Amino acid sequence: MDVGHLETALAGLPWMDPHTHMDAAHLAARGLDDILLYHMAVSDLYAAGCPSGCRVPEDRTEAEAQRRVVEALPYLPKVRNTAMAWGTRIILEDLYCWHEPVTADNWERLDAIIRERAADPAWPREILRRAGIVRTGTELWRGRDGSADDLFQYSLEWAFFARTQWGQPDIPLFELERTWNETEPGVPISVTFDRQTAPPLAKTIRNADDVHEAVAHYCALIPYGRVLATAQHISTDIAYGDPGEAEMSAALRNRANAGDAERDVYASYILHRFLGELEERGDQIVFQFSLGAEPLPHESAGRLSQRTIGHVAELVARYPRLRFMCFLASRHGNQSLCTLARELPNFSLAGYWWHNFFPGAIRQVMEERLDMLPLNKQIGFFSDAYCADWAYAKAILVRKQMAQVLAQKIESGQYTEEEALGIAKAIVHDSAWELLGM
Repeated sequence: MDVGHLETALAGLPWMDPHTHMDAAHLAARGLDDILLYHMAVSDLYAAGCPSGCRVPEDRTEAEAQRRVVEALPYLPKVRNTAMAWGTRIILEDLYCWHEPVTADNWERLDAIIRERAADPAWPREILRRAGIVRTGTELWRGRDGSADDLFQYSLEWAFFARTQWGQPDIPLFELERTWNETEPGVPISVTFDRQTAPPLAKTIRNADDVHEAVAHYCALIPYGRVLATAQHISTDIAYGDPGEAEMSAALRNRANAGDAERDVYASYILHRFLGELEERGDQIVFQFSLGAEPLPHESAGRLSQRTIGHVAELVARYPRLRFMCFLASRHGNQSLCTLARELPNFSLAGYWWHNFFPGAIRQVMEERLDMLPLNKQIGFFSDAYCADWAYAKAILVRKQMAQVLAQKIESGQYTEEEALGIAKAIVHDSAWELLGM
């Protein structure tokens, strides 16, 4: 089977992109920095020796953007082998007709080209059209004034009750407290949040009753009907149990000296109350959660324990009227999660998240899911992109891997070409409609 022929056929299908961080205020890349310094590319550069490993702030000044680009330029040759460098080349060549290496002598010319295109309000829609992406999901707050509602549907990514932070064992409490003090869903804290930068909160959690009130407040502010899902994280470092009120009260009293044991109680207690509330509206919202990426000082590393997979099974089974959808960043955990999805009717898998978004991992994960799961238990793509340019590149990268996987299955006699294209449409378009309501 000719892989190129199949890739062309896949390009003719409509694709959904259910999970991004695209923003109505800047849909396409604002300059070279938005392309060259996408956070996954920053990790490549940092690994190669670039001094800065932190993300470039989304609200950076032009001076900061320029400084970070110039700082990165000497390290580009060292990362030219990576998948993210491939994605960068796809963007520059396909969207900006740029075929030269980016250097200190030419980067400003390229930056000017990208900025000129960004000034055209039709450009981001043209990028998505070229990618074949007909609908995109993003965070609720990024919808801004509704000007991109023709492109966007929304998820609520506001607080993470079971996500650890580097050296902050009481972070589940802080996440809940922060939202308890707000009157509408807002912006989440980053994966590398620095508590020292946070202003003091008017209301803090002192007892179990406060937890119940804060969770009820959070759930009452969820705009059911406007958001399709709530995005959370399940940390592999947490031992998920079912602590009672007395155990939670004791952990709260020890907050000033909290360690991992207290953290596990906080996260488990809050999570169960949250899931119980959501299950009451289980026909209106999906509990999406990421799994297999844990914090480091600048970003995260791919880690997942078998114990956590067992805890996930218990959580999903305990709330059968709530639909769960997992974004997985651990290649080795995929087969186990497929077995869960085979036996838990309310559990599905989506895409290739963070540390799985590399060609070899994509092919392995895709092939296992195609062999193990019904089409309506898997979504075959999401980009996790912050601009349309990277959604385009990631769609191309996944399309190339999908063509290889399907070509092998056609060659072996498992699918006909017609069946393969129908299967592809089911996982890149239809399942996002069926599982999420896109």
